[in-house]
Amino acid sequence: MAQYFEIHPVNPQRRLIQQAVAIIDRGGLVIYPTDSSYALGCHIGDKAAMERIQRIRRTDKDHHFTLVCSDLSEIGTYAKVDNTDYRLMRNLTPGPYTFLLRATSVVPRRLMNPRRKTIGVRVPDNAIVHALLLELGQPIMSSTLIPPGGREALDDAVEIRERFQHEVDLVIDGGFCGTEPTTVISLIDEVPAILRHGKGDVSFLE
Repeated sequence: MAQYFEIHPVNPQRRLIQQAVAIIDRGGLVIYPTDSSYALGCHIGDKAAMERIQRIRRTDKDHHFTLVCSDLSEIGTYAKVDNTDYRLMRNLTPGPYTFLLRATSVVPRRLMNPRRKTIGVRVPDNAIVHALLLELGQPIMSSTLIPPGGREALDDAVEIRERFQHEVDLVIDGGFCGTEPTTVISLIDEVPAILRHGKGDVSFLE
């Protein structure tokens, strides 16, 4: 049965953050709040935890996982970023945006899109996520918590715990954080392309 931590959304309790990261390091699967919605997250190197996310989400082999990073410099380790891409991301991070970029060799192949060798990356504006990433020291492999067949993410942590308590190892209750997923922007080609309209404003690109 999943553990359940109530973590303050502005001043996260360090003890609970450390316990949450210990669960991730042991191969645990966690549900945590972001600046757009609740998400599923695990260790970047854990194949078994990734497969658990795939079962919960019922995703296909082309599903894009996202690496949730602490800042732009960390993104540069996992994705190929040119100067134009960097300027755009600098203006939009931290925030509710996911950027699709070509992956570097550091990214495990199983996380990339099998055809285009791409990876999603993002830097959320959320104190709990920031604390988790600082403690973990590397990105969290993540996927929005949208149930199979659903259109929106779940937003009630108590309901989330009841629904997924036998499928994950930890639910972090950080209060209401929304149900709208991130806006996804592809930076693979010369001109940025909006792949999904979400919480982040993209009027400046249209």
